[in-house]
Amino acid sequence: MNQWVVVVGGTNMDVVARTAAPLVPATSNPGRTRISPGGVGRNIAACLGLFGAPVRLVSAVGDDAFGDEVLRVTAACGADVGAVRRVPGATGTYTAVLDDRGELVAAVSDMATVDALELDTLHLDDAALVVVDGNLAAAQVARAFAAATAAGVPVAFEPVSVAKAARSAELVHDLFLVTPNADELAALTGRPTSEWRESVADLHGRGVEHVWLRCGADGSWVCSREQDPVHLPAVPATVVDVTGAGDAMLAAWVAAWLRGADPVEAAREGHRAAAVTIASSHTVRPDLADALREYH
Repeated sequence: MNQWVVVVGGTNMDVVARTAAPLVPATSNPGRTRISPGGVGRNIAACLGLFGAPVRLVSAVGDDAFGDEVLRVTAACGADVGAVRRVPGATGTYTAVLDDRGELVAAVSDMATVDALELDTLHLDDAALVVVDGNLAAAQVARAFAAATAAGVPVAFEPVSVAKAARSAELVHDLFLVTPNADELAALTGRPTSEWRESVADLHGRGVEHVWLRCGADGSWVCSREQDPVHLPAVPATVVDVTGAGDAMLAAWVAAWLRGADPVEAAREGHRAAAVTIASSHTVRPDLADALREYH
């Protein structure tokens, strides 16, 4: 039975520093730092594992202590990490600076290790959905999309950032779901952010079935082909750390969709997952499933 979610994307260690007071640029700021497993693909897979969904992560980590820890923690969340490749060298890192409110100020992503990921033998015979994150190089994205097409498996694509959306823009067609923010949507289509409806129509014209336009505190728009866009408000939350909220959001959407939810109800579940993640200091909070149930 095709039931697995195969997540193909980045795995790294997050180094997140938060200032204790309003950030003063160009100088040292007092604060606190934490190190924990991260990466968009890994976070999505870990969240899906916590939701009880059958999920397999396809990624690459170094042969160092960071790689050992990332695999241990991800497997403990319930994700299958047997397809994660170990490569010589250091595991990738994502270094973020947050202000005293928990909002992202700046970040540096060092994902060179993921470039070693080979996708020539991507096995999807048991897959219900493939989730691809934009940390992959364009050639890797193309291989993942082609393998999914050959296997007849729908694909969800998370662009990750403006730069990464732009490098894969020409590949974004005939997909099940694309989950950009306004700037990433503009990068995918070449239109200004003010023309988001036209950009969504462009993606529908390329064969994308669902575009989930995520707008942070302004909620999101669920845009399904041949249907009017549906706006959903964000779920109020006390911001502790925004890191990982978007990844939990997509994982909750996928888990709900696997249970038979329609795209709008799945997106509502995604907003609830983002809210409980933002309210936690964890990139992937260990009690995610229990915390989400409190909203029902």
